[in-house]
Amino acid sequence: MTLRLPNEAERALYREVVAQGGMVLLREAMEQDPDATLGLIGLGLLLHHDHGEMLTAAHPGSLGERLSAELRSSATEKLLAAEHAATRLEDLVQAYDAIARRGRSARPLQLVAGPQISHHIARIESEMREETLASQPGGARPVHGMQQTRVRSLGFLAKGIGLRSIYQPGALLDPPTVSYAAELTAAGERFRVLDEPFRRMVIFDRRAAVVSAAPDDRQAVLVEDPAVLAVLVGLFERDWARAERVDWQALAGGPRETGVPPELTGLLAAGLTQRAIASRLGISERTVAGHIARLREFYDAETLFQLGWQLRGASERPAVPLGEDPGRTAEEEWDL
Repeated sequence: MTLRLPNEAERALYREVVAQGGMVLLREAMEQDPDATLGLIGLGLLLHHDHGEMLTAAHPGSLGERLSAELRSSATEKLLAAEHAATRLEDLVQAYDAIARRGRSARPLQLVAGPQISHHIARIESEMREETLASQPGGARPVHGMQQTRVRSLGFLAKGIGLRSIYQPGALLDPPTVSYAAELTAAGERFRVLDEPFRRMVIFDRRAAVVSAAPDDRQAVLVEDPAVLAVLVGLFERDWARAERVDWQALAGGPRETGVPPELTGLLAAGLTQRAIASRLGISERTVAGHIARLREFYDAETLFQLGWQLRGASERPAVPLGEDPGRTAEEEWDL
C-alpha cells in the first residue's frame, strides 16, 4: 500500500481504539467501519495479530518516519530529474537552434504570408521570456481571435511575461474588445489608446517582430535584424508615451482593478525594495518590476516616490476614455 496520511474516518477510528486502551477486536472494528479498519491496517497504524482476532494500535510516529523518508526520497529523485531534464533535451535544442541560425543569418528580413504568419508567431512565442509590444490598429476585433489570444496572454502573464498593447479609439466602441481588455488588464496586461494612424506590429522580447506588409494584413515582414528592431521598438515606445490610459473596467461596467496582487501592493506601500518584495513573495524581480510599472500607470505616478505616496492613501486620477471610430482592418491571419 502506498504510504499516505490517514483520512478523517481512519483518524476517528484510530482515536477511538486508543481511547479503549489501544486494543480492539477485529470483528468489532470491521462492524464499525470496514474501510477505515482495512486502511489503518494497511498503513500499519493497527497491527493484526495472526494468532488472534485482536488489533493493536501502533505508534503513529513510525508511520510519520516512514512517510517522511519516502517523501525525502521522492523529492531527491525529482530534484535529480529536474537537474537533468534540460540535458536530456539537448539534442533537440541543438537541432532547433541550428535551423533557426541558418534561417536568421540568411534572412534577417523575411516576407511571409497566410498561415506562415501564424507559424512564425507561434515559433517566436515559444522562445519568448520577457515581453510583447503590440500595436493593434482598427476598431472591433474578431471574437474568435480574441478567445484564442486570451488563453495565450493569460498563460504569458502567469509566467511573468509583460504585455503591452496599443489600440485605436474604435476599440472603445466595441463591447467584446472592451470586455477583453478589462479582463486582461485585471490579469496584468497594459492597454492604451492612440488616436493616430499606425501599422499593425508585434515585437517579441525586442529580438523579433512581425510587421504588417499589406492593407488586409495577409502579408507581413518577419524582422530579426537588431538595427531594424531598435527602430521599431523606438516607434512603439514613442506611440506608447503619446497614447491615452483607459479605465477598461469602468467601460465594461465593472470595478477598476490594478491587476497587481494586493500583498505586493502592501509591501510596496510599506517601503520594501523591489528585491525584498521579490524575495518575500517568491517571485522574480522582473515580475515585480512589471507589477510596479502597472501600478505607476494605474495611479498616473511618474516616480516611485509618487507611487508610494498614492498607495498610502492619496487620491488617484482616473483614466479618460477616447471616442471616434476610425474604422476596422481585417485581422483573420494574425490576430494578436
